[in-house]
Amino acid sequence: MTIIYVLIPLGLLLLGAAVWAFFWAVRNGQFDDLDTPAWRILMDDDQKPPPKG
Repeated sequence: MTIIYVLIPLGLLLLGAAVWAFFWAVRNGQFDDLDTPAWRILMDDDQKPPPKG
C-alpha cells in the first residue's frame, strides 16, 4: 500500500511532462500543416530540371 505514495506523484509528474511537451510542440509550430507534406509527393513537377554543367 505504501507504493501508492510513490506511484501517484510519479504519475502526476509524467502527466505534467506530457502536457508541457504538447504545449511546447504547439507553440513551436509542429502541428501547423499536416496535409501538405503528404500531398507534395503526388504533385507533378512542371518545371524542367536545371541543366548540368
